[in-house]
Amino acid sequence: MKKITLVVIVALLSFTGFAQDDKKEEVKEGWTRGGNISLLVNQSAFSNWTAGGVNNVSGTLGVNYDFNYKKGDLTWDNKIIAAYGISKIKGQEQQKTDDRLELNSLLGKKAKGYWYYSWFFNFRTQMDVGYAPDNATIEITHFFSPAFIQTGPGMLWKKSDDFKVNIAPATARLIVIHDHFTEFGESFGVEQGKTSRFEFGAALGAYYKVNLMANVSMENILNLYSNYLEDPQNVDIDYTMNLVMKVNKYLSANLSFQTIYDDNAFRGFQTREVFGVGVNVGF
Repeated sequence: MKKITLVVIVALLSFTGFAQDDKKEEVKEGWTRGGNISLLVNQSAFSNWTAGGVNNVSGTLGVNYDFNYKKGDLTWDNKIIAAYGISKIKGQEQQKTDDRLELNSLLGKKAKGYWYYSWFFNFRTQMDVGYAPDNATIEITHFFSPAFIQTGPGMLWKKSDDFKVNIAPATARLIVIHDHFTEFGESFGVEQGKTSRFEFGAALGAYYKVNLMANVSMENILNLYSNYLEDPQNVDIDYTMNLVMKVNKYLSANLSFQTIYDDNAFRGFQTREVFGVGVNVGF
């Protein structure tokens, strides 16, 4: 299952990417900045509704911001992704529906053609307390616990800011977690009684953004990691797809889908999907 999914994702990225016109794009030097803030709200209300239903309201606030720099044969790409969502169902406690904080930074120096010598940095964590899926009273995460940090040298293939692949065969990875999560056993791969886990392996990061049609854009982010020090055949997969369908300057329908395979956290695929219509502001 894992291998099939990986092949499908890579094939889709390759097909959609190389199917585009191979024209060279002129890139202006200096800083290029851009992003958006989105607020998605869903609400349902019932009164004497014989078919049944429970009043509920939910909302998700998201930020996706890029700030890239180019000067001569030097390129430096940075992206911040943050999202937080809550849901309130009548008669129940408020629940978290989305929680993500991630920073990506990729530095490249021209080698030849579309190729660059590169160094990348990735940091991701969550902002609020998280509870076990099967028991809402058991806390399993909170801010900076766990936190994942990856960095290492590699080679970057970059056609444009919207299409690039970075290969880093010597990547250091650090997982940090508070000791109360490992008091009684292992958590996110960190051994009992410890607060961190060091890994060394290979990483691949791919990014592709395409306009499918007028006012409809799709962003694909794929990250793979293999730990040389333990079970290198168990490749960690993190794939995110963000689809934005603009209604007008401020209103849009947004779909975000993410799937993760990390056998240190959960022996299976984790999936997250958020869909809604809301306010979308570019900046």
